[in-house]
Amino acid sequence: MFVVVYRMRIRPGHEAQYARDWADVTRVAVSQFGSGGSSLFRDENGDFVAIARWRSREDRQAFFDRSDFDPVLRERQREAVLEHLPGMELDLIDDLWADLPPTPV
Repeated sequence: MFVVVYRMRIRPGHEAQYARDWADVTRVAVSQFGSGGSSLFRDENGDFVAIARWRSREDRQAFFDRSDFDPVLRERQREAVLEHLPGMELDLIDDLWADLPPTPV
């Protein structure tokens, strides 16, 4: 497995739309390009942090190389990002994530 950690500073007022767009992009990546999905977080500074899982670097690259991706969505995401912060590309050594237990009622 290959994991990418993205970090972005989002333009004020664009946060909710960016989160919806991120989810839409992830659904396409999962259904058509072999992505293992992603999680989107907000850090203590208000910046967005996303963790995306892929079978391989090649699968991720194939997704980003496509030219037929929704141009409106792509432009909306580009406009929403105020700054791309340093991220990370990680190769899996061991995956011990588990489903969280249900929240007690």
